[in-house]
Amino acid sequence: MSMRAASHEPQRPLAAVLAGGAGSRIGGTKPATPLGGRALIAYPLAEAAAAGLEVVVLAKRDSPLPPLDCEIVLEPDLPRHPLCGILSALEHADGRAILALACDMPFLTAPLLAWLADQPGAAVVELDDRLQPLLARYVPANRPVLEQALADERSVTSAVQQIAPMRIDASELARFGNPARLCFNVNDAADLAAAERWLSS
Repeated sequence: MSMRAASHEPQRPLAAVLAGGAGSRIGGTKPATPLGGRALIAYPLAEAAAAGLEVVVLAKRDSPLPPLDCEIVLEPDLPRHPLCGILSALEHADGRAILALACDMPFLTAPLLAWLADQPGAAVVELDDRLQPLLARYVPANRPVLEQALADERSVTSAVQQIAPMRIDASELARFGNPARLCFNVNDAADLAAAERWLSS
C-alpha cells in the first residue's frame, strides 16, 4: 500500500491550463503570443508547476501551441466552449479535482494557485461582481451539471452559478497581490501592450 493510500490524504488537484479557444481578437494564436520574451501560456504553466501541481494543457487538435514541456490533452474539436476543456480535464483527472486556468492570465502566482488548489469543494474567483470560471476549482461531482450546460449551449458562467461554488472575492485575493492584475486576461492587442508595461515595471 502506498504512503498516500495509507494516510488517506486526498490527491492534490490537477492544474488544467485551457488553450482551446479561438483567440480571434489577438490573431488566433493566443497561447503562443509573445509576451516579455516568452509565450503567453508559459506564465500560468510556470506558476502552476511552482505551486507543486501536476500540470496539463487542454487544447484542440488545431490549437496553435508553442513547444511545451508538459502533457497535452486534446478536447473535442467542437464546440469551441470553455466547458469542453473543463470537462475533458475532469475526465483526464481520474477522480481528482481540477484547477482550471486560462492560458491568457500571465500574472497568476504560485502562492495563489497553491491556496486555491487546497480549498474544499468547488471554488471560483469573483472580481467586480463577475465570476472568473477559468480561475476556479472544480470537483468530479460537478460533471453532470457542466455536461448538461454544454448540451444546452449555456454559458460557462451560467453553469458555474448552478454548481454554487464557494466564491473567492477581492479581499481574499488581495493577500496574494493586486486582484485586478492577478485576474488580468490578455484578449487583444491593447491588453498585450498593458501586460508588457506591467512586466517592464
